[in-house]
Amino acid sequence: MAEIKLMIDGGKATAAPPLGPALAPLGLNVGKIVQEINEATKHYAGMKVPVVLDVDKSKKYTITVGSPPTSALIRKEAGADKGAGNPKTEVKGNLTFEQVKKIAEMKMGKLNSYTLPSACREIIGSCNSMGITIDGKHAKQAQLDFKDGKYVAQLK
Repeated sequence: MAEIKLMIDGGKATAAPPLGPALAPLGLNVGKIVQEINEATKHYAGMKVPVVLDVDKSKKYTITVGSPPTSALIRKEAGADKGAGNPKTEVKGNLTFEQVKKIAEMKMGKLNSYTLPSACREIIGSCNSMGITIDGKHAKQAQLDFKDGKYVAQLK
């Protein structure tokens, strides 16, 4: 069984490298697979998405679409083109706590957290290293507010 792992732009897969050359030796219909990948990833437009293609000996295949990196989700929600070069002094965007919660729920199975509150804290930590503020406050301050229980009501 062949396993092909790729990072694809959401909804914009093409038969060009890296996908086409990886599929051609397997004797698969590249156009059909590209179309299926684009359909499966269209709601991640503008983000890189991990895609795994498993092909067995009878040329049957399954496409598994992963979750985009946390930083890509944060950038999309904050409307930032990239993270800050110096997150201590640069601010690249702002998220509301509701947006933090939404990202945490999307990434729940992929994070090191077992509960939504701890997943939210992980997302806030990522925001800290990207220069993204939470409700207009530096992410470190948002972590302290979270620890003091400020966001507890919003987690229900």
